[in-house]
Amino acid sequence: MPIHQPQQRSSGSSERPGVPQAEAALVEHYPRLVRLAYLVLPPALGRHRRVLAAHASVQRALPGVRTAPEAPAPARVPAQTRGGARPPAPDDGVASAYAWMRLRVLRTALAHERRPRWWPGRLPAPASLRPALPAVWGLRLFPRAGGVAELALDQELSGVPAAVRAAFALRLLEDLDEPAAQALLARADARDPASAVRAARRLGAGDRAGAEALLRSGEFDPCVLQTRPSDLLRRRHRMRVVAGVAALCVVAGGVIALAEEGSAVRLPDSRDVRGALAPALDPAALLRTAAEEWADTSRVDFTAWPARGDRTDDRALLGRALRAWGRTPRDTAVSTTPGTLPAPPAQPPRLLYAGEVDGAAVVLLHDGGVRVVRYAEPLSGPGAPALDFARTDGADVTTGAAVVVSRSGNRARFLLAPWISQTTTRDLLRPNTPARALKVGADGVTAAVDRPSPGGGCDSWPALQLRSSARIVEKHAFLVTDLGDLNPVHLTFTPKPGGGAPARQPREATSGPALLSWARTACSLGALRGTGVRAVNNWDFAEQRLPEGGAPAQWVCTRADTWQGPGRVLVQFLGPDPSPTAPGTVVGDARDTALCSRFGQHVLGGTHWRAPSGQWYVLAAGSRAVSRIEAAGAVRDAAAGTTLAVRASRNASVQLTARLREGGSLTAVR
Repeated sequence: MPIHQPQQRSSGSSERPGVPQAEAALVEHYPRLVRLAYLVLPPALGRHRRVLAAHASVQRALPGVRTAPEAPAPARVPAQTRGGARPPAPDDGVASAYAWMRLRVLRTALAHERRPRWWPGRLPAPASLRPALPAVWGLRLFPRAGGVAELALDQELSGVPAAVRAAFALRLLEDLDEPAAQALLARADARDPASAVRAARRLGAGDRAGAEALLRSGEFDPCVLQTRPSDLLRRRHRMRVVAGVAALCVVAGGVIALAEEGSAVRLPDSRDVRGALAPALDPAALLRTAAEEWADTSRVDFTAWPARGDRTDDRALLGRALRAWGRTPRDTAVSTTPGTLPAPPAQPPRLLYAGEVDGAAVVLLHDGGVRVVRYAEPLSGPGAPALDFARTDGADVTTGAAVVVSRSGNRARFLLAPWISQTTTRDLLRPNTPARALKVGADGVTAAVDRPSPGGGCDSWPALQLRSSARIVEKHAFLVTDLGDLNPVHLTFTPKPGGGAPARQPREATSGPALLSWARTACSLGALRGTGVRAVNNWDFAEQRLPEGGAPAQWVCTRADTWQGPGRVLVQFLGPDPSPTAPGTVVGDARDTALCSRFGQHVLGGTHWRAPSGQWYVLAAGSRAVSRIEAAGAVRDAAAGTTLAVRASRNASVQLTARLREGGSLTAVR
């Protein structure tokens, strides 16, 4: 899977960026910076305190108006990256701001392990005692548990100093060469950077690609967390003690207040809170993008959308939408994409659309980095307003191409991005039927189109086929489909590699083979409806000649990536069938996994299959790196290569495993 990388790969920037550039870098690369801080922080903090300290280190890195500039970088520091890549242009503000923020995060994280000489050795370093937000009461937070390999790497990292962990992370996650990593560590006040870089070479057992995949796994991701309650009995005891102390303080404070004339302290009430939100909820403060800015920016996402619709100047409507967002009334129906917080905006949002669609006044707003919010109220008659929240962080040309503006029954209208130059519709279950043109209004709203039926039937699967404008040098067609959230889902396809060819990358699902693959698997998308999916890729990872005739069958791994990050895979078996749209059989389902992605490139699937003769078989197939498949349990057999077929009863319990050419093993997805 293609992963966005920061453009800046040099060791650091000596120039203090402006607050807007630093904020843009923070929003765009927040998970990356938090992961870096988490890896550098001392494991002795415990995973809960380490998670909070990582987020605090990144959030405190944002410069203030009084932040002092960094010292200039030494002239001897090389400016090139590993491989001789040219450094970014001097006017690349966000990239240089990212490098500056990364330096500050490193410096803060390294300080947690550094004690002054006079500091008692058993106490934590002063930096770890510093109060900071975020703070969590009553819950323990920790990243998702990994496997044996992740645990081994975590134990290996816990046995080395923070500077070595930092060097290891900079080399693998930030892709810095050794001189650049050493220079950055020196600027971050690390002890003996040269020794740290040398020691980092020995981590990860010499497998750079494997170690990088482990570092990017959920075990080291402090942005994807699990929660557990803290010690409830101890917490209850502490609360009683705190309540008693607070009561004494209230009594003492009352006595002092009576003794001192004219002194009064007022706690903030709800009106003060509303007053703090007032600037962000003022219709006059809404951000509006110029109509043609999308064609002259390198950030092609929702921040490039202009305000459209015939009610963009209706202050009363905009005010109601903002007030509903800031203080959701009881009569307002609220829906959220999984992982999206329905919190009020912290700053004035951007207006994307305000107009009338299908008997409702609709307002679309974007909060600048993470969410798109849709407000709708009926134009007449009974009915309550509705407020919908959806995640959009990291949106791009395809995942930021459309938003649902109205749904009515089994039909929907979309507001299209300004860079969409051609709009058609097609049915994924009819791959040989040409796409049909779709009318789009001057305000960017499409005519009503069919949407996949939310019921159990699957007679058709509508999708939009969009083409981006040549003005952004992204002129290509791509498919999106409605899975019940505000943002339609981007569909892609990865074909099998040819003989001796390297592994292929996902591509747009508009070719003949891609459409044929989706024709047999589109109905499986129903299981992903309403789960916050961002993109779905079909990977034809194996082809198998079946016993008793040798007819070919396809094995497909359908991977759904969510806006939150975790993915879900469905392994599907496409047996021979005279119908090109015969649905495949889902034989494996795994959640919260890296399988079938850039960081999980090996997969094994298995199923029972009945031959035309009536004989049952156990079939198995693996991806290109599989060298041997073994069956154990009710039947025992093995086969070299990427496929296996063995006779077995219909309900035979069989355990399937595979060996990889470069070492290691796999179990079948179930």
